[in-house]
Amino acid sequence: MRYAALALAAACALLLVARCGAGGSAPAGPAAASGGAGFNATDVMFLQMMVPHQGQGVRLARLARRHPVRPEVATLAAAIESTQLSEIGRMAARLRGWHRPPTADPHGHAAHGGMPETTDAELEALERTPPAGFERAFLNLLIAHQDDAVQMARMETGGGEDAWTRRLADAVERSRSAQITRMLAILGQDSPGAPRT
Repeated sequence: MRYAALALAAACALLLVARCGAGGSAPAGPAAASGGAGFNATDVMFLQMMVPHQGQGVRLARLARRHPVRPEVATLAAAIESTQLSEIGRMAARLRGWHRPPTADPHGHAAHGGMPETTDAELEALERTPPAGFERAFLNLLIAHQDDAVQMARMETGGGEDAWTRRLADAVERSRSAQITRMLAILGQDSPGAPRT
């Protein structure tokens, strides 16, 4: 299952992070491996993985604007979009301060099983979902997407060094876990023929 694969990838990241570079932007050597004073490769990897992941989340959340969902789901999607746009800006600024690019080389995390992502194919399939099934499919994909963020945040809190990044990861884990709980509750309350707006 996808969740099991994500958990395995996160565990591999904790074990293998010392082998990761900091996005390929710094020369080889001890300073490059650690990320420099006050932060390490786990901090850099977390932010470089989260920036594109949050971008995918924004794209996903915006689909709720164009499809029939209940007001509660629309409100949640709008809040997720706003939060993740803000986080992208702050994470990119942190990476700039460290002289690291906002994203890693696409193959930079191959040793960790690749970066968890919501693929273009998944987003396109959701876009084509008939109105009657859109909300349930949307929530299921958004739950999986936010669970990816939880797994990456746990990787950071388990191995990161930078206090700011660790606080962000803790906030990400708590907020996404709460969102998942809420979405699961919405799905549990759903029934055939539930009204749509």
